[in-house]
Amino acid sequence: MKTDPKIKELMDYYGTWFLDREKINDGRMTQNLYPYDSIFSPIKINRMTVKNRLVMAPMGNISMCDETGRPNEKMLAYYTERAKGGVGLITTGLVPVSHGIDNSLTELGQLSYFPRIDRSRTVFAGWRDLAANVHSYGARIFLQVTAGLGRVGNPQCLVNSFKFPGSASNNPNWYMPQVPCLRLSDHSCKKIIKNIGQAAADGKAMNIDGVYLHGHEGYLLEQMTNPAFNRRMLGRYADWQAFGIDAVKCIRERTGPNYPIMYRIDLSLALNETYGDCMGREKSLKKFRNGRTIEMTLDYMKNLVEAGVDIFDVDLGCYDNWWLPHPPGSMPPGCFLDIAKIVKDHFEENKITSNAGLPVPIVAVGKLGYPDLAEKALRDGMCDMVMLGRPLLADPQWPNKVRTGRVNEIRPCIGCQEACLNEFVDGGHPQCAVNPRTAFEEIFPEEPDPAKKPCKIAVIGAGPAGIVCAVTAAKRGHKVTLFEKSDRIGGRLNPGSVPGIKFDISNYAIYLVGLCERTAKDYNFEIKFNTEATPELIKKGKFDKVVVAAGTKDVWLNLPGKDNANVVQAVDVLEDPKLVKDAGRIIIVGGGVVGCETAYYLSTELNKKDISIIEMDPLIMNHTCTANRGYMLKYMNDAGINIYNCTRLAEFLPDGVKIIRNRSKTVPDPFVMWSPILPENVLNPLAPKIKEEFVEETIRADLTILAAGGTPDESLFLEMQKELNGKEVYNIGDSFKGGKVFEATKSGYALALSL
Repeated sequence: MKTDPKIKELMDYYGTWFLDREKINDGRMTQNLYPYDSIFSPIKINRMTVKNRLVMAPMGNISMCDETGRPNEKMLAYYTERAKGGVGLITTGLVPVSHGIDNSLTELGQLSYFPRIDRSRTVFAGWRDLAANVHSYGARIFLQVTAGLGRVGNPQCLVNSFKFPGSASNNPNWYMPQVPCLRLSDHSCKKIIKNIGQAAADGKAMNIDGVYLHGHEGYLLEQMTNPAFNRRMLGRYADWQAFGIDAVKCIRERTGPNYPIMYRIDLSLALNETYGDCMGREKSLKKFRNGRTIEMTLDYMKNLVEAGVDIFDVDLGCYDNWWLPHPPGSMPPGCFLDIAKIVKDHFEENKITSNAGLPVPIVAVGKLGYPDLAEKALRDGMCDMVMLGRPLLADPQWPNKVRTGRVNEIRPCIGCQEACLNEFVDGGHPQCAVNPRTAFEEIFPEEPDPAKKPCKIAVIGAGPAGIVCAVTAAKRGHKVTLFEKSDRIGGRLNPGSVPGIKFDISNYAIYLVGLCERTAKDYNFEIKFNTEATPELIKKGKFDKVVVAAGTKDVWLNLPGKDNANVVQAVDVLEDPKLVKDAGRIIIVGGGVVGCETAYYLSTELNKKDISIIEMDPLIMNHTCTANRGYMLKYMNDAGINIYNCTRLAEFLPDGVKIIRNRSKTVPDPFVMWSPILPENVLNPLAPKIKEEFVEETIRADLTILAAGGTPDESLFLEMQKELNGKEVYNIGDSFKGGKVFEATKSGYALALSL
């Protein structure tokens, strides 16, 4: 089994990087390198000049188009907002060109939740309008064309249309490994290549500035161009480089020598380095052991340049280790800079230039939304351009704020992937947890409309929901008082930002402090700390309207032995790590995000090595983004943390707990991270059934930590509603529905616009 030492080094590093406090500082929103001369210098791609070194990453525009695939007002406004924000080059989300060939793409009724440029002339107007809008702000735009999804596409086509998904060879489907994806014929492959060329020609005719091939992450183009997935023995495409090279040549034939071609590629799938011996044992992985090495990828990239590629962006990984191409908040700042540097150095040392006679720009990707880090990467020659995805969802004005020295005003991405990824996986469209306007720009104006009748508003609770509501209402002209019972703002963000891997949450908490300070300076807004809001206080203040955002209350399990056991809440441990000082053996009850992140924090940063997690569900970190979940499972496994799934806590003991555990061999391995959890409304009829074989066991421990979740604390809202007759009283955020920053900010913003 081939491995690359550099990739193995990085995979090990990604699990412990945060122990280096200096590396965490790379992820701070500082402006020590201002002015950012490197970021805001122009660059040539073929014959085209881009005004700065910032690229908006391709993020799938799922359900941001009409069902025919025509870009709609939502999609146009979304991209126009980012062009207005100052980014130099925008790349669209994936636009498939293999409908009718890749069976996983097309919905029933020949409809699509993907944008299309291949359907008919009826979709063209949307693309022309999009190009015109983006050009109005001096930005360029590339069309990201995908050959298809293949084995990472929706396998429901087998049920809906009685057609199997396709792939380069017979490969298991990623969502349902029991479903085979059948080998596409050479004829079908040639038809896809022809469609790629046509899409590029159509994009050029629609005034789009370049074409961008979607060749990474294990999508169909990579399935054809990586021997991990392409194990064909006969025909033109048994040569794993041929499909990609033919596609580039076809684009060149259709668009001419001067039309820019960009290619998105991973330097390595990193599967062997991620899973080691599991690659030979696990049925879902064992076919993929023969992936491209770094050397093979560099050779392929050289040949792609000869065929006509002008620019690359480079990352690592695929769907089977999804946290790599979709790095969550737990990954380090600039996680793939070393990868970009390898390619850049190779091209320079071997004097590889484009057909236009220019150096081939290498775009760095992966958690680069920290201005000083991005500038340093360019100054140090790590890359030629910097790609920003989620940072531009969180704050479209990132480029303009950086250029004008307002870094402290940037709304930072928190890496949760609740809205940008989970939303469309669950049936919605991409949004942003910290920016409620993202993908609603066609509805919500940049500045909220002034209130027709300004009034006096009390907002109770200075977590994300309360702050967003209070600040937005104040900007509309209301007189707003924000009451907070503690001495600081942020709510559960504060304990949630303690582990090193949660530095992005810390950035967001700092941003909220600054946001409140700026709002207090410019608007009729004040915060009262250490103040318990009561109906009497609200009456005395003569408030017209009241918004309750009081948060959650922790769940205490009312089980035998609780009063005589050493039991604390995970939130309290994060607030005061001294609570675990004398604990050698630790049990955590609850295998959700809080339980797993607390376990990993204790194991890595506090050096607690005997940790067990108890979870009733068969699945760990259910309802969490696959990328965030995969990272935690990978490195908790490496850290030796024990997980008991399908296990119920029965009794607290003075020296541990009594559990009821399902010992059946059908209980799933809790550390399976190479396959996703399907949405609850998607049935997998081929999934193995879990049998029941419950036994009672005792686990010894010095400390039991509860991470069983929180329940909405609506008591204050109900009291206010009862006592404040004739006044408008609202309940939002965690005190209405607990759990996500995404839902908190959306509710706070929407309510404030209506007050």
